Amino acid sequence: MKENKYDDPGFFENYSRMARSLEGLTAAGEWEIFRRLLPPLQNKRVLDLGCGFGWHCRYVMEQQAASVVGMDLSEKMLEQARLRNNGPGITYLREAMEDINFPPGSFDVVLSSLAVHYVEHYELICRKVYDCLSPGGHFVFSTEHPVFTAIAAQDWHYDATGSRQHWPVDRYQDEGRRVARFLDNDVVKYHRTVATLMNGLLEAGFCISRVEEPAPSPAVLEKYPEMKDETRRPIFLLIAAQKLSTV
Repeated sequence: MKENKYDDPGFFENYSRMARSLEGLTAAGEWEIFRRLLPPLQNKRVLDLGCGFGWHCRYVMEQQAASVVGMDLSEKMLEQARLRNNGPGITYLREAMEDINFPPGSFDVVLSSLAVHYVEHYELICRKVYDCLSPGGHFVFSTEHPVFTAIAAQDWHYDATGSRQHWPVDRYQDEGRRVARFLDNDVVKYHRTVATLMNGLLEAGFCISRVEEPAPSPAVLEKYPEMKDETRRPIFLLIAAQKLSTV
């Protein structure tokens, strides 16, 4: 079994109190940009890797998709997804992203929100997603930005008074495992450069159509003023890619 911090009771309790856990996509600062990267979803077969509480699965079906499969390794996450965001056309499966093994052409769209940085073998994910997509299919995902993941501490540099001075970046080229402090717990994440994230897609056969480094929108900042410093450095990287219709 791959590492699964989200089934740890203490960690899950803290995660469940986050705004995006309580309020869904409207509380996710990157959602408006992520949504724009998605292709039209009507009548599409969709796979959500690392579906969490299932907010994206619910959105997909609201856009009149044919079906959506939400996959997550955490049974606690899937339990909440079934309670909060279930309905006709939605199927939830417990499985690690690295272990997907769907027949070729099973899906028209694969999406993943803030899960890739937990995966050790990113290139494997790219190849497997490519294989399970239909020709012309889309892969859209968000991950923690490499500027954010480079140093395991994932924290600001403070002056003597405790004021935030700058966001430190070091060991950027040293890719691999990081033990970060998140929600008062040690969590394993994997740092990759922007080049590695993009080249993994290209080497799998994808064409990259859009890359975004979103800051919280004015509406999000008005609602959550504590996020004002998220405009000082990128926290998320969003990439939209497509499997060409002819190969």
